[in-house]
Amino acid sequence: MTTCVFIQIRCKPGTTYRVAEEIALKEIHSELHSTSGEYDLLMKLYVPSGEDVGKYINDRLLDIPEIERTLTTLTFKAF
Repeated sequence: MTTCVFIQIRCKPGTTYRVAEEIALKEIHSELHSTSGEYDLLMKLYVPSGEDVGKYINDRLLDIPEIERTLTTLTFKAF
């Protein structure tokens, strides 16, 4: 069973499209949206069963240098 997480991503100024393109090339997301407010992007990601959520995100997403900050929200049950 996979774990669904939502990750809000703040990019360095002027790099949002570049970050979005890099995420798309990695093919790790289910959905990726541009947002207004404190964060620039919202990503929906499914972490495979048996994977450590933090390590999975760190190894596959946070190597993009233009990412300034992220906020990860874990989900528990769909209604």
